[in-house]
Amino acid sequence: MRDLSTLTVDTTRFSPGQWEFSQEPDRATYICLDCAGGPIIDIQTGRQTDGTEGRVRSGQTTFDALAAQCQARDPSCRLEGLDLGPAVGWVTSYGLGDQAAHTIVVIRDGDLITARILSSDATVARQNADAVIAHILPAIIGQ
Repeated sequence: MRDLSTLTVDTTRFSPGQWEFSQEPDRATYICLDCAGGPIIDIQTGRQTDGTEGRVRSGQTTFDALAAQCQARDPSCRLEGLDLGPAVGWVTSYGLGDQAAHTIVVIRDGDLITARILSSDATVARQNADAVIAHILPAIIGQ
């Protein structure tokens, strides 16, 4: 996984507007105050060594099982698996108060990326989540 402070991000891939950002080695946060829905994107790196990655890779833990856990906490929660090459991952979509939220979880060799995307506009939130999946995650995960 990459040091997020050196990550080059093309914010034109996100919602149109003037994005402000802060990047540190283990966290990158992007905020757009003049965008529709006031979106926030927060990406953090860490470690996940509890065996989740192996259980998902082997099929012992399925995306359907993860989705059931998510829906048990919040009936509006939806989960879909992600095709991320050498990493395993999924994205959950749910309501959080008056916000639409997406959490992306990616694990590769015990390295963890967690990205949270919030917006008061559900379409904006999903578009930004898709931009993170398509344009930021590949740069962090590597090949």
